[in-house]
Amino acid sequence: MSKKIALGTVQFGIDYGINSGIKVESNEVINIINYARDNDIKLLDTAQLYGSSEKVLGDANTQDFDIVTKTRGFDQEVITKKIASLVISDLNKSLRLLKQKSLYAFLVHHGEDLLKPGGELIFNQLQILKNQGLVNKIGVSAYIDDQLIKIIDRFDIDIIQLPMNILDRRLIENGLLKKIYSKGIEIHTRSAFLQGLLLMNQNTIPKKFDRWKDLWNLWYEWLADNKLSALEATIRYMVSIPEITKVLVGVDNKNQLQKILQAEDGNIPSIPKELSSNDVSLLNPGNWDHL
Repeated sequence: MSKKIALGTVQFGIDYGINSGIKVESNEVINIINYARDNDIKLLDTAQLYGSSEKVLGDANTQDFDIVTKTRGFDQEVITKKIASLVISDLNKSLRLLKQKSLYAFLVHHGEDLLKPGGELIFNQLQILKNQGLVNKIGVSAYIDDQLIKIIDRFDIDIIQLPMNILDRRLIENGLLKKIYSKGIEIHTRSAFLQGLLLMNQNTIPKKFDRWKDLWNLWYEWLADNKLSALEATIRYMVSIPEITKVLVGVDNKNQLQKILQAEDGNIPSIPKELSSNDVSLLNPGNWDHL
């Protein structure tokens, strides 16, 4: 019975993640969805940029779930009215693929798009969709940087999706998590397992992550000392944070989801301060290709 865990579905549409890099077959998607439903998981997170994920979800009879999807990425430097109006046609396409009449939430996929000249035009379109009842909540998917403060100060958002995990506690340390929460914004987190990196056995971590060897040694020592599996530590930490509404997890099969839900219950000991990182080369998987 999980109140906080939600299902991220990027693997349903494209190859994704450091561990598997596999796209989930449609019959396994149905197994995962049925298991999620039976275990009180109510929210599914998808996006237009996740390949065929929206269509796969629509075909898997997910009409009884709350669904969050996201806009396209806007490549243009300046947002015009014409470009912003694509938000409306994109949402209609998402509704059609998902076989839904309305959605729980529609987020701007790249937070920086809102801060471009004309970015407020994108937000205006989201507000129109909300007023029409096609989406219940509007918001943004963002990274932790200077943009984040500008976005929450400038836009009246209902939901923000952010990366966070047991090693990435920047939002707690800089006070932003409390600030976002105090504004009544729903906080959804992604990257609980850092794309699976935090769940790997120490001897299988790719060589390119060797520069954080001291951090890995500390991580595995701490797990051993506290008799915790990496899965127990990562998921318990995330669900223990009171400000977080939903913790998104991605899985390749039903068995993984089962293990996550089993690992969720239990205590999390206090985490030493040095068991954390502020290094975006590690914390943002978008930077891993350059390691």
